[in-house]
Amino acid sequence: MKKYKLLATAAAGIEGLVGNELRHLGYEAQVENGRARFQGTFEDILRTNLWLRTADRVKIIIAEFKATSFTELFDHVNALPWDEYLPLDAAFPVEGKSQKSKLFSVPDVQSIVKKAIVDKMSSVYHRRTRLPETGAKYPLEVALNKDMVLLTLDTTGSSLFKRGYRIEKGPAPLKENMAAALVLLAHWYPEKPFVDPVCGSGTIPLEAALIGHNIAPGFNRDFICESWPNVPQGLAEQLRAAADAQADYERELDITGYDIDGKMIEIARLNAREAGLLHNVHFKQLAVKDFKTTKQNGVIVANPPYGERLSDQEAVRELYRQMGDVYRPLTSWSKYILTSDLQFESYYGQRATKRRKLYNGSLRTDLFQYWGQRPSKKNPASQRPNSKD
Repeated sequence: MKKYKLLATAAAGIEGLVGNELRHLGYEAQVENGRARFQGTFEDILRTNLWLRTADRVKIIIAEFKATSFTELFDHVNALPWDEYLPLDAAFPVEGKSQKSKLFSVPDVQSIVKKAIVDKMSSVYHRRTRLPETGAKYPLEVALNKDMVLLTLDTTGSSLFKRGYRIEKGPAPLKENMAAALVLLAHWYPEKPFVDPVCGSGTIPLEAALIGHNIAPGFNRDFICESWPNVPQGLAEQLRAAADAQADYERELDITGYDIDGKMIEIARLNAREAGLLHNVHFKQLAVKDFKTTKQNGVIVANPPYGERLSDQEAVRELYRQMGDVYRPLTSWSKYILTSDLQFESYYGQRATKRRKLYNGSLRTDLFQYWGQRPSKKNPASQRPNSKD
């Protein structure tokens, strides 16, 4: 099976997690801004689409070259072996973007790339009429950055954050892959209690459950490359069966999602049912200020409202104060709170152990991390592998 140069794309700030995921899956990965590079066959392409929790897409790198004129762009694209990627009837839309490049007109760049591919395909397949484009879809992207062209073929289709279980959502929902990133950044272990105190439609607790049970996040969805005739038939089914065998559905988990809004709790339960996790995650209507626990060494991961509108800011900052009052006494617990309010610490009432800049869509946010105290060495029975908490 042919090996390809590949990219796993990601939101700014979490590409390092994608690189770690790839290495955990057994690939050598090089992390760059917004992406991680690796190599693999179509089996690896399907496997990474199936298993990557924090990536957006998996793409085949078709070519990289410099172009400062449309003639250069056409000639480079036209010289590529397009028949190795696209069958005669392939539908191949071309998307584009350009940054700090002489070829700044994206519509013109897209048009030139399309013309160059059509010209080459017509020559190879001996076509004098228009190409049919009635077959499987092969989404192409031409991205220019400082006159360097990156030409890629998307194997994913709908972004990997679309797991397939979120049938309803609330206002400003967190994408599933960002929710998974928050869980991974919290260094949560499945034997620990996990709480999302403002769970909304349940995305963070559900992603924690998928991780805790080792369920492949792409298990219940399809990828666009599955329809390509050059992908071996039955391969996707084999990989899904292998993923199913690796899942630990019987593992006991202590995961709870709370929200003050009873309607959001109903939505979270609907999504949990769709994900097959209704009995694995507990959802309950509860205000942040009313949270109490006697459990030890737990993890709290929260994506509270940010108060972007001035009218909401006072109420949101009161919520941050309540979080501080309730969570500060829980010294054995680790807390990870995502917000765009850079004054969060002053309202929470405690300086964070660490802050990490992340982008929730295009919005700059910070993950405020409060690490729990490690279990005492005097009690070996309480020791857990939580050195990163």
